[in-house]
Amino acid sequence: MTSRTSPANRPVTIRRAVARDAKRLTRLVRGSGAYEGKYAAAVAGYRVGPDYIEAHRAFVAVGADEHAGRVLGFYSLVLAPPELDLLFVADEAQGRGIGRLLVAHMQSEARAAGIDRVKVVSHSPAEDFYRRAGAVRTGTALANPPAVPWDRPEFEFHIPLE
Repeated sequence: MTSRTSPANRPVTIRRAVARDAKRLTRLVRGSGAYEGKYAAAVAGYRVGPDYIEAHRAFVAVGADEHAGRVLGFYSLVLAPPELDLLFVADEAQGRGIGRLLVAHMQSEARAAGIDRVKVVSHSPAEDFYRRAGAVRTGTALANPPAVPWDRPEFEFHIPLE
């Protein structure tokens, strides 16, 4: 478990996700304001199941203050091939630096696994976030209807191996 302070000086703990987190993570994905309107179909039936959590390196950011124990965000790192599969921050927790904390944690996990690059297929509204977090745009993932009927930006995080 890693305790850090978000830029808004609110304590946040990052811990490995466990099977009992599955429903909370699913609600966070399905309730994301970034997937409203034309994007809603992409997450309407999405499920983060216990099997997914156990098969991947999934980590949650939980509040350690007045939000103690509440899941504020999470990410999932797939090792082969290296990809940041999911990264979500609860709408009400955005702007507190939690996304950046999760990215930094992901980079640390990738480094520990000997990975020097991590791919991200981003949701279009998250493109600016990934740029600010240090990812480099590498291309475009073409639409894959009906699941994802729009093109998506592809990024890569370069992980310096120490």
